[in-house]
Amino acid sequence: MIGVVGIAVVFVMVFGGYIISGGNLSILMKAMPVEFLIIGGAGVGAFLLANDMASVKHTLKDLGKVFRGPKWKPQDYRELLCLLYELIRLARQNPLSVEEHIENPQESEVFMRYPRILEDSEAVDLIADTMRSASMNYDDPHQVEEVLEKRIEASFQRAMHPSHALQIMADGLPALGIVAAVLGVIKTMGSIDQPPEILGKMIGSALVGTFLGVFLAYGVVGPFAAKLKAATEEDAHFYQLIREVLVANLHNHATSICIEVGRQNTPSHNRPGYSELEDALKAVKREAA
Repeated sequence: MIGVVGIAVVFVMVFGGYIISGGNLSILMKAMPVEFLIIGGAGVGAFLLANDMASVKHTLKDLGKVFRGPKWKPQDYRELLCLLYELIRLARQNPLSVEEHIENPQESEVFMRYPRILEDSEAVDLIADTMRSASMNYDDPHQVEEVLEKRIEASFQRAMHPSHALQIMADGLPALGIVAAVLGVIKTMGSIDQPPEILGKMIGSALVGTFLGVFLAYGVVGPFAAKLKAATEEDAHFYQLIREVLVANLHNHATSICIEVGRQNTPSHNRPGYSELEDALKAVKREAA
């Protein structure tokens, strides 16, 4: 919702201020469709040229985060801690019993209790692969931690690509606006024999290209890229939490300590309270009994 409000404020303030100052909106409205065709079309074309189809689809999919915000909510962090608690407890009670859950998470009754997490293949694979490593008697937790860090960093860089691509597009839009303005000037110079009032309107129309390029860059696409970057960085904490808990488990800390390590490393606005998490874990124990 805040994203929609932000867009509305940008348009109202820019065009409202122009009208209040005595600007002629009809000049903008007449020139804007053609200028938008040049600038917007060139911007989209350049975006397609600079990215492969997978990146284009990824960017279009992630645009929803501008309005929805980060994928993972406070409840998801609490459920993740509960899921990790169940898996670690099972692994310590009977290492063989946890294999059926990490080898086939989609049919695991443990994972199925947390459908939002189960839908995310990156989170599920990260948990399963790390716990599988533990079952293979990795004797160096620091080595596993390093592997996890590299894997999470690689996934994070892939997730950040849409925001980078949008930011590059935003950086190029003012230049494309100048291109549209230069084309307008060329058109005006071809009609130099016309009366001043006609030339004035033609020059005004040409300058709409510069305005539109800068407006789209700093008023729309740039903020979209910034919001998408912030949402992606926020979601990265979810996977970092998995790393913190499972590495603590590899150091043979008590299960409750492992979960507390994860809770403490959760961002404050998503962190479940100690009592809240304790109640959730007690509920998990009752269900498993």
